[in-house]
Amino acid sequence: MTSTQEPPLVEEKRSPQTIPVAIPDPAQTFNWRNCWYPVTFVQDMPKDRPYSFSLYDEPLVLFRNQNGEFGCVVDRCPHRAAKLSDGQIFDGKLECLYHGWQFGIDGECLHIPQLPSNGTIPKNACIKSFKVIERQGMIWMWAGEAEEADEKLIPTIPNLDKPEFVGLDLIYDRPYDQTYFIENVIDPAHVPISHHGSDGNRQNAQPLEMEILETSIAGIRGRYRGMKKPHGNWINLDFIAPNLVLYQVSDLPKPGFSSGLALYSVPLGKGRCRVLSRFYWNFSRWKIKLQPRWFSHWYRSRVIEEDIYISRGVQAQVEHLGQNLKEIYLPLKTSDMLAIEYRKWLDKYGSSLPFYQGYETLRLPDNKGGCNHQPIPLDRFSGHTEICISCNRAYQTTIQLKQVAIGVAIAMAALAIVTDEFSSKMSVLASLSAVGIAFIAEKVKTKFERSYTRH
Repeated sequence: MTSTQEPPLVEEKRSPQTIPVAIPDPAQTFNWRNCWYPVTFVQDMPKDRPYSFSLYDEPLVLFRNQNGEFGCVVDRCPHRAAKLSDGQIFDGKLECLYHGWQFGIDGECLHIPQLPSNGTIPKNACIKSFKVIERQGMIWMWAGEAEEADEKLIPTIPNLDKPEFVGLDLIYDRPYDQTYFIENVIDPAHVPISHHGSDGNRQNAQPLEMEILETSIAGIRGRYRGMKKPHGNWINLDFIAPNLVLYQVSDLPKPGFSSGLALYSVPLGKGRCRVLSRFYWNFSRWKIKLQPRWFSHWYRSRVIEEDIYISRGVQAQVEHLGQNLKEIYLPLKTSDMLAIEYRKWLDKYGSSLPFYQGYETLRLPDNKGGCNHQPIPLDRFSGHTEICISCNRAYQTTIQLKQVAIGVAIAMAALAIVTDEFSSKMSVLASLSAVGIAFIAEKVKTKFERSYTRH
């Protein structure tokens, strides 16, 4: 998971338990509702409009009140079923765009314009709300009952609270189920081949020594190392149920150096998931401080898009064949152990999930939410730029710069026609310079729009 443009991962000493995990259910069935789910990074949350997302195809909306507190409610007005995310924030209240009903962060209906002055707001005008909290620059929602929410179970990264660590955050939607995303990123063997020229080098493809240290309802603890070098350094690779894959390594290239990669995924629905990636390290910190966030995202987006086409194709093939993965896959002990263990984890603990694909079992989603099954386009704009504040701002600035440059080019060209020879030459030069700026702006603009295509 290393790159030529960002600090490599280095091994971090394993502690017995560095991340809080869900309390095991006595019946050994994973309760997906009694978990925290990341919604977005705080820096990517719009300040003045609702934020739409979903969880297993249940439409939800996140917003801030006038005090800056977050609220998360079902994205459906109880009046006439309009999407509240299509509305606006009015005086810190979520207002339905259809008839102007207004709601607070706890789901209470606070105002109905059509009621007479002495009218009473009906009790059933309130909507279901969910517990929301901010931790380590991320917004989290508890999918179960609010009174059961335990903040200690939020899977934060201890190193991110240390001042010597810096990091890079990136959000990207994927056009396939969460289980295919987790299978992909818990598989380090694909990196040298799939990401040759970006995050890997095919010359580093090799058999891996893999160990599963523990499997429980809370997840999987594992580690791996390459077999080309005997007694090489282990890299810790964990799955923390239901949505975190964590790489942690330390003491490379020098003692005391540490870094990691945390990959949080949100099951938006069938064929859709959202991934919040966090890269962090405590060395070469000047690089991330000098680079604009949107510029760092260009490179990272390419790596993500290399995975997208492969994982999307895998899911399509599996669904076309209609067989379980045990009948389709031909796994190797020296590369696939962790990926297969994750699928087996779903077999053992995932029966309550709305849908999943295990190794020998699966659960198909019901069709009652079919109207929400909208596929995610494969372009970079839809998957990332539109939901990333940094890239969206840079994108809009690029569009404006291009428009201004074209206007200047036209004006200077016109001026060249009516002025004397010297002034005409200067105007032509200015016009050509503006054309050049417009050309560069268009090239930059496409970086925010188009996905990487392997040649």
